[in-house]
This record gives sequence, structure tokens and C-alpha cells, in this order.
Amino acid sequence: MEDTEIKIARFSSCRGVAFEINPNRSNPFAIGSPPKQEERIGTWLWLPWTRTSSFKVLPQPHTISPTRSRTSSHFCDIDADDDGVELEFIAEFQDLEKQEKSNGVKVQKLLPKTDPPRSTSRLSIILLDQGFTMYKWLFLVCVTMNVVALALSAAGYFPYAKTNATLFSIGNILALTLCRSEAVLRVIFWLVVKAIGRPCVSLRLKTASTSFLQSLGGIHSGCGVSSIAWLVYSLVLTLGNREKTSSEIIGVACSILLLILLSSLAAFPLVRHLHHNVFERTHRFAGWMALILLWVFIILSSCYEPNSHTYDLTMSKLVKKQEFWFTLATTILIVIPWLCVRRVKVSVSAPSSHASIIKFEGGVKAGLLGRVSPSPLSEWHAFGIISDGEKEHMMLAGAVGDFTKSLISTPPKHLWVRTMHFAGLPYLVNLYQRVLLVATGSGICVFLSFLLQPSPADVCLIWVAKDIELNFGKEIRELVNKYSKEKVMVHDTAISGRPNVAEMSVNAAIRWNVEVVIVTSNPQGSRDVLRACKRAKIPAFGPIWDS
Repeated sequence: MEDTEIKIARFSSCRGVAFEINPNRSNPFAIGSPPKQEERIGTWLWLPWTRTSSFKVLPQPHTISPTRSRTSSHFCDIDADDDGVELEFIAEFQDLEKQEKSNGVKVQKLLPKTDPPRSTSRLSIILLDQGFTMYKWLFLVCVTMNVVALALSAAGYFPYAKTNATLFSIGNILALTLCRSEAVLRVIFWLVVKAIGRPCVSLRLKTASTSFLQSLGGIHSGCGVSSIAWLVYSLVLTLGNREKTSSEIIGVACSILLLILLSSLAAFPLVRHLHHNVFERTHRFAGWMALILLWVFIILSSCYEPNSHTYDLTMSKLVKKQEFWFTLATTILIVIPWLCVRRVKVSVSAPSSHASIIKFEGGVKAGLLGRVSPSPLSEWHAFGIISDGEKEHMMLAGAVGDFTKSLISTPPKHLWVRTMHFAGLPYLVNLYQRVLLVATGSGICVFLSFLLQPSPADVCLIWVAKDIELNFGKEIRELVNKYSKEKVMVHDTAISGRPNVAEMSVNAAIRWNVEVVIVTSNPQGSRDVLRACKRAKIPAFGPIWDS
């Protein structure tokens, strides 16, 4: 056997785990550069989105088995147990040293020292490590406006608010419902895309609109806090003028306040993050009970006669109250999604123990998301929709919770769905002319439709995941392969190790000259990409925890 030396770049990822990239691998998902970007120096192949911190000389790649990392606890993650990866690598290297004597191959050992990776919890990233986001800004503006109005009312400078404190509380409830109404948001997103999704509209206006629309949750939570403040204020005023109301009205108002408080506490980030099912059920049922009691409150307060301490239940008095119309609008917005709930036949297949594919009849437009449930009153799960826009659509569900794991262990024949699909951040891809989509793990599902059907945007894709064909199946791989190879970069971390996704995204955005980057990953991955793009002055967006 001839002495052969093949040089393979080896460097450290963003979390300090050493790995290799071999551009000569036959696997179609091995990472590689477009021909125009390759720069060969001797036998080296330079990949422009990486920084080589050290190199080593290894024998022919067919003698090396790919390093496979452990399955992540979250299917969108690309992280693995760092010690395990390094030990596997060292074991492989020791095997190569043993082969050196028999094959006459020169092996150069250059293992750089790496700092241990920092362990950052998802909750700390969500709450503390994202900076002052648009979500927080909208929350602060909403609460500040309400606090100022309430203070002016208490000081006597806003008499209308003092006599209509309950109306302000109900108005905030209507506003927070509007920010969560999937029917309303679907129309708003469609109008925005139609109005400013044109080449002549400035990029600054488009990115500002994207940032605002994906952060409407800030208004939702801000109005929720404000409604509690106004209701407390109204109760204080009522108790101060006790002779003009009844005990029944005060009792109902106090019950509404307790239910809204319970619903808000259940939505507190710590509870929502650690006990999502508790949050969802409490938020839903406490909200429904509060709405029912709100109707009781509106009827009683509108028909109460303080002079005779009796109730005159006439419709003419009721319809003259602004509170009646606000409550009616809120009720309609809450009921609409439930009118679209159907139990439909599905086909569920599991390419691996880590993911399942749910198939439905009917095509769906790119960028829309859907909700499914095994029990509609207890839980709903949102997934990106993969569709060519024609006969069928499907959802890719990573096995990260009880429901998604049950899809693999006991595939259902039917599921409950909301036939009205809703718009989110992926839908706003249609605003732009050229977009880079960055996905890790099962996050690819929200972007695949843009590869399968015509779109106003010219999209490019980076997908980073483990064991792509093994975990996601041949069908998903083939869907990605249908798209132009010049616009897709797929990195299998089980073969090529973990890359610096943030740096890869910035370099790809510059190379492909995109207007904006949209990423879907775990909180830390999304944060890293967004920060890197911000430093490079590239507009970038990722779904936030409570968008």
C-alpha cells in the first residue's frame, strides 16, 4: 500500500467540540461549498463558513467510521454529550495509530485543548439572555399606557376612565383576544404580504413589520396584566360606592378577577416552561369560566336598579352598553376556532424512534401552520405543514413529549384538527425577494413547503440535523433533494460533526446575497444565529418563545 496523506480540516464548534469535515464523502448530505466558493490550496479544501483552528493528517476516509453523537433531548437540538463525542473521536484516533505501523501511514496528532462548554438552561435563555426584544418593548408600551391612564383617572384628570373602569378592563380583554385570534391574524398577515410584499417597498418597512407581527404576544400579555389592574381599580371604586350596586354583582366581579389572576399565573414563564399542559388547560378553562361570568356581570350590572335594588332585565338596556358589544366581540373571536374543529382520518408513519410523519388530505399554502390534538378540550399541538399545495399535506413531529412519542408507539387512525390553518413567522417569507432559511432538526418542517411549491421569495436553505435519513426517513431527504442543489446546504452532524451554525448562516447569507435570514431552532441556537446576523448587519428573525 502506498503512503497516502489526506488532509482534513479539524476545528472546534461554537460549543468547543472538535469535529471534522471531509468534502470528499460520497454521502449527498455531507457539507460542501458551491463550486465558485471553493478555494484549493495544495490538497486543502477551504470551506468559507468555517474557521480552521487546527489540522491533522489522516489516512483515506473509508477507514474512518463516522462519529455518531447521542440523540438530543430536544429534536430541534444539534447538541450531544460533549465528553461522549470526544471519547469516540479519541478511540477512533487510537485505532488509526494502530493502523499506522501496519499500513505505513503517517499520523500527526494535534488535539487542541478546548474549554468545557457552558451549560445554559432554556429558561434562562428565554427570560434573561435575549436582550430587550420587540416582544418586551410591546409589553412595556402596553402596560405603561394603561398605567398612565389609570393614574390620571385616579388623580381626577381622566373622568371618563373613572366612570368606565370596567369598560377599560373589558377593552383590554378584547385586545388580548384579538392578538391571539388565529382568524384575525390570518387576515392581517395576508393583508401585510399583499400590501408591502413588493420589490418597490423598502426592506426596512418589511423587517419592521415582521418584527412587530411575530411579537404580538407582548401586547397579549401586556393587556392581560392591564385588565387585572383596571378590574381591581373598578372593584375599589365600586366598594367605595357600595349603595349603588348589589352583592351579587360584587361577588361575580371578584370571581372574574380570581379567574383572570389564575389564568395569568398559569402563563407565568416558569410554570409554562415546566408544566405546559397545566398552563394550557388552566389558561383555557379559567378563561372560559371568566367569559361566562363576564356575561353574567354585564347582564346584572346593566339591568340593576340602585334605587329599588331590583333587576329590570330588558334587552334595550343591554344593547346600549359598550361593555355588551366588547364582550360579544370577544366571545365571537373565541368561538370561531372551535367551529373549525374536525376529527379527520390520518396516516402516521415513523421513520425512526425519534420522529413521525402525519399525513392529511388536501394541499396547503406554504408558510402556514396547523394544530392537531388527541383530545381537543385538553391539549393542542402546533406543527409546521409540509405540502406541495396539491393533494395532501403532512407534519413532521419530533418525539419530544408524551403526545409526539405516542404517535410512534401507538399511531392513531384519526386526530382532531383545526381546519383553519394559522399564519406565523414562516408565512412572512412571502414578504421578501430572497431569503435564507436556517433550520435544525425537525424545524425543517416549517420551511419545506417553500421548496416544494412556487413562492414569491427566492429561498435558500441550511439544514443541520443528526442522522438525517435514519431519523427523518428517505421521504424527507428526497423532498429536500428535489430543490436546486445550488441553494441548499445540508449538514449531517452524525457524519461531519457539529458546525458553528451562526457563522455558517452569516457566510451563506453574504454568499447568496439574501435580504433576510429566518431561523427555526432551539432557543440557544436561534439566539446565536440572530446575534451573529445582527453583528454582520443582516436582518434576521427567529420564532420567540411567546410570539
